[in-house]
Amino acid sequence: MKKVLVLCTGNSCRSIIAEAMINHFLQDTWQAYSAGTQPSVVNPRALQVLHEQGISTFGLRSKSVTEFLSREDLDLVITVCDNARETCPVFLKQVQQIHIGIEDPAPFSDEPDELALPRFRKTVEQVKSRIFPFLYELRFS
Repeated sequence: MKKVLVLCTGNSCRSIIAEAMINHFLQDTWQAYSAGTQPSVVNPRALQVLHEQGISTFGLRSKSVTEFLSREDLDLVITVCDNARETCPVFLKQVQQIHIGIEDPAPFSDEPDELALPRFRKTVEQVKSRIFPFLYELRFS
């Protein structure tokens, strides 16, 4: 089983959504983790759209990338925001790093559901359409 770390700034929306979706849909070939360069708290709307997809949110929490720097079992690091790509630290073990930009729904967090939820659902769709194909390609390489 390959292991991927999805990295963004706050580890509140995009990377959390990607972690949960990868662990739900690709659990036979990938184990996902997420972290932030400046971790905050998990966005409740991120959890809401995951529940809409029938995905468990048990145990999801915002984590610092420093928890992962000394791990030697990571196969891939995916940055999903430009800030994380620019500030991505050096890992103890050399690990493949790629950038797959995903739009941040967090700025819409304080908006009414009818404005915010479509942005969070778009994040779900971007994970499926942009990250999943890459992981499918790498799963047996």
